[in-house]
Amino acid sequence: MVFALDAAKGFLATGTPSLLAGAWGVGVSAEELFVAALASGVAAIVGHVFSPWLRFRGGRGVATSLGVFLAIIPVPTLVVFGLWTALVLLSRRVSVGSVGAALAYPFLVLLLLRGDPHRTLLCVIAAVVALLVILRHKANLQRLLAGTEPPIQGGERGDAS
Repeated sequence: MVFALDAAKGFLATGTPSLLAGAWGVGVSAEELFVAALASGVAAIVGHVFSPWLRFRGGRGVATSLGVFLAIIPVPTLVVFGLWTALVLLSRRVSVGSVGAALAYPFLVLLLLRGDPHRTLLCVIAAVVALLVILRHKANLQRLLAGTEPPIQGGERGDAS
């Protein structure tokens, strides 16, 4: 449930500029809406990871990033979500899926967005978000290397976002 709500937060953040422009009757170009949606999405991710309500110690940004990028570039995002799912099922560790998906995502953006005029910008932002997600998983990575990262147990909360 938390994963879905965090993803919805990211998804809705990217749609807010279009909703506001329409509600206010402001005429803006598609390019301006794209930039505003991307900025709003990045702000949602940063706000989730560094939440002022939690003394700037929030989540890992995985689910919120999923929602943001699903709204902006759905094809590479769905592919990486499939990779995340496979890695979690194979390893029984959410952190493995999250770090693996973060590592792969900028490359998928680069590969799958050929011809997109925003390809370079999206690849750079995907790489920065991926780095943030990986850094937020530092403790998980240390436990994985030490062999002490616990697997997902039936009915227990995973370490997803």
